[in-house]
Amino acid sequence: MRAILISNDDNDYRAEAAEVPESDLPDGDVTVTIDYSTINFKDSMAIAGSSPIIRSFPMVPGIDLAGTIEASSSDEYSVGDTVVLNGWGVGERHWGGLAQKARVKADWLVSLPDAFTTEQAMVIGTAGYTAMLCVLNLEKNGVTPDQGEILVTGAAGGVGSVAIAILAKLGYEVIASTGRPEEADYFTELGAAGLIDRNELSEPGRPMGKERWAGAVDTVGSHTLANVCASTKYGGAVAACGLAQGFDLPATVMPFILRSVTLAGTDSVNCPKPRRIEAWNRLASDLDPKRLATMASKVGLDEVIPLAAKQLAGQVRGRVVVDVNN
Repeated sequence: MRAILISNDDNDYRAEAAEVPESDLPDGDVTVTIDYSTINFKDSMAIAGSSPIIRSFPMVPGIDLAGTIEASSSDEYSVGDTVVLNGWGVGERHWGGLAQKARVKADWLVSLPDAFTTEQAMVIGTAGYTAMLCVLNLEKNGVTPDQGEILVTGAAGGVGSVAIAILAKLGYEVIASTGRPEEADYFTELGAAGLIDRNELSEPGRPMGKERWAGAVDTVGSHTLANVCASTKYGGAVAACGLAQGFDLPATVMPFILRSVTLAGTDSVNCPKPRRIEAWNRLASDLDPKRLATMASKVGLDEVIPLAAKQLAGQVRGRVVVDVNN
């Protein structure tokens, strides 16, 4: 099978598209013939070796995959079932989706809703599934469309793009925070009602700001997240799922104790399976498939490694689907 293979022999860190024997696949009770994978920011860091993402070598990266069950010793899945996988340490501790086949644990899989093809599932990927988890967190904390604007930071990225599309379809007035004002038409097509420059949020700010939005999806962290919380309305909620600016949070408790703001951490990697199923079922009903083509581009396996450098440089918009058989 063909795969992206990362090795680190005698501190010689290398990523390459290679032929790998299927016998090298790790243990698991389900073998999946992969149709599509995708490139997430974490995958690009793993490929570049810019962060200690990978825990053992050699490793096939790719935290997402969608395809068909080829073999199964699990009672839950049968040969021919169409499935999707997001997270669970795949592509970090266990061989991942940037390959033509994967062998994984059945518990890591979710049956793909009929609303989506495997290609569409990878346009969504971990980014879109995480965006849906963020929306679920906002709903859980009582944020409704009639309460005012919802901010989405890192709007041009995968999580941000899908979050805008979902929230807009649900009737929220979405404001996109971005450093790419030239992409205004893109955000409008996704459903955003307005834009703000990310520089308004990225520098150190006041402990409390003017109440501006009823809730937010934050993919950035650091000063941006602190400023988002500081300007959230009374009783609002912020779903935090990323750290593109940094993993620090230079904030005070004031928004939380004076305005009852909720900071809802949103994890996609180890999220329990029932919550995953809920998220994918909600994606099937609350994400307009027509929006997916707007945010997606497609590449072959040989294009993954050069594209990773572009993604780390902030030169990739939306979602990138990988046809692993091309």
